[in-house]
Amino acid sequence: MKFAHIGDLHIGKRVNGFSMLEDQRYILKQIIGVLQENKVDAVLMAGDIYDTPLPPIEAVRLFDEFLTHLVQLRIKIFIISGNHDSADRLAFAARLLEKNNVYIHSVFEGNTQPIAIEDKYGLVNIYMLPFIKPIQIRKIWQEEAEHILTYDDAVHLVIDKMELDKKQRNIIIAHQFITGAATSDSEELSVGGLDNISVDCFADFDYVALGHIHRPQKIIKNNIRYAGSPLKYSFSETSHKKTLPIIEIKEKNNMKISFIDLLPQHDLRKVKGLYKDITLKANYESTAIDDYISVTLTDEEEIPDAIGKLRSIYPNIMKIDYDNTRTGSNNVVDNTNTALQKKPLDLMNEFYKLQNNKELSSKQCDFAQKIIEEIWEEK
Repeated sequence: MKFAHIGDLHIGKRVNGFSMLEDQRYILKQIIGVLQENKVDAVLMAGDIYDTPLPPIEAVRLFDEFLTHLVQLRIKIFIISGNHDSADRLAFAARLLEKNNVYIHSVFEGNTQPIAIEDKYGLVNIYMLPFIKPIQIRKIWQEEAEHILTYDDAVHLVIDKMELDKKQRNIIIAHQFITGAATSDSEELSVGGLDNISVDCFADFDYVALGHIHRPQKIIKNNIRYAGSPLKYSFSETSHKKTLPIIEIKEKNNMKISFIDLLPQHDLRKVKGLYKDITLKANYESTAIDDYISVTLTDEEEIPDAIGKLRSIYPNIMKIDYDNTRTGSNNVVDNTNTALQKKPLDLMNEFYKLQNNKELSSKQCDFAQKIIEEIWEEK
């Protein structure tokens, strides 16, 4: 039996003010083609289907289109909710959808029973664990509430309640942060690692389909894996290679995982250099100028309306910043009592130097002194 593992679609997401909806439409269409070409039997969707609990109408319609295509291909679909989703909204029409082999487990209410599907090797048990918090689990199993203090406690208890038959093939879909996972800037994680769980709670599963982290990666073992988001959602992900894991499971302990590259409509990438070099036609004409771009200028002097001028070349430029002697300085303004003993012009000169890594010119000093004297005279 073949499974595809998808995580963190974040449909409806905006990156630096740019809507990703058409890019998401493009990549979902590509995913459908991959599933069809590889004759996948089921898809495991590991949460964060939408980017917000109240997704825009266009996002809901796009996900509806995606599900409809999958159902038409007679692919079984298993969906859990993530921390970005509204569990109750995602569960809408879940019972009706089961008739079309779409299984949604978004609101955890203590149900730990798997959905069993059968192939020539026997049963494969699909366990579905949406994003949970300790407070939810304490309410469900109140007699054990005093022992559920952390996210790790909560997940361990839920998995203990599953009572796995270790002789059968068991798969779990979960949306949590595993300690040690490599993160990026586009995830929403708890401060101080409060939402961390240890990987050992998944030790008895044949495959663990994780969501929450946007960088594709294994966690210690190949069968415990984050699929990652299908698109790059921050410039910290420019080096990431987005893939779609395909898991082929035969008899117990016989599993093969392959990875299909996902190619975006517009890549996210960084450009750095002097303004004159970045705008030189010979340097950009062979590049994908319609990618989503972050530009870092190394010019010492600020370029007036740089982002407006650069957009005539790179229409999808998202952000611009500078890396030069001024921005690279780690100088700190003196706020001690010694500053009170200095003349106003000296303080102004120091401040200017801290900000620009050079002193005021004689002309600037004369002008500043004139302004200072006018202020003092008004007092």
